[in-house]
Amino acid sequence: MFGYVLVELGDIVSEKSSGATPNKANNDYYKDGTIPWIRTQDVKFNEIREVDSFITEKAVAETAAKWIPQNCVIVAISGATAGRCAINKIRATTNQHCLNLVINEDIALYKYVFYCVCRSYPELISKKQGARGDLNSSLILSTLIPLPSLKEQERIVSILDRFDRLCNDLSAGLPAEIEARKKQYEFYRDRLLTFPKKEN
Repeated sequence: MFGYVLVELGDIVSEKSSGATPNKANNDYYKDGTIPWIRTQDVKFNEIREVDSFITEKAVAETAAKWIPQNCVIVAISGATAGRCAINKIRATTNQHCLNLVINEDIALYKYVFYCVCRSYPELISKKQGARGDLNSSLILSTLIPLPSLKEQERIVSILDRFDRLCNDLSAGLPAEIEARKKQYEFYRDRLLTFPKKEN
């Protein structure tokens, strides 16, 4: 039996932030911008390595759009994209509809947390509120995830990463095989992240 504890997502986060959308009417915030700016449409259960939107240094200096480090777990909080997550593999900024989480590496692997948040998607979308179906940081950070040892987290991540690579390697063709592998991946993800209930 695995040794683990159930923790709230917020308990393993060392920093959290959201971003901003600089005023679109101010050309100085966008023209010739070089700073990657992540929007919720970029957040789709993926690793973000490039984006097609950029802002300027002036935008970062004068608005709430701030740099976030690599390997944050980013969770979309607004509308149709709410509950989706991603990892930024580049330093970037985000819009205000992204909740950006720096994971405390002393107790959790960011990739393990990412997989747990992916698995929690149905739970997250069930919490959406309001006419647009939004989430907020409290609803996301109160999500419970199982937290085994770092070594066990590494083992789980290694297995799930192999399935992920397999799916991506097949993306040039074989649609039926891709679908089968995705279902297999989801099955193993759910099995690996489901721990026996602890006796009281």
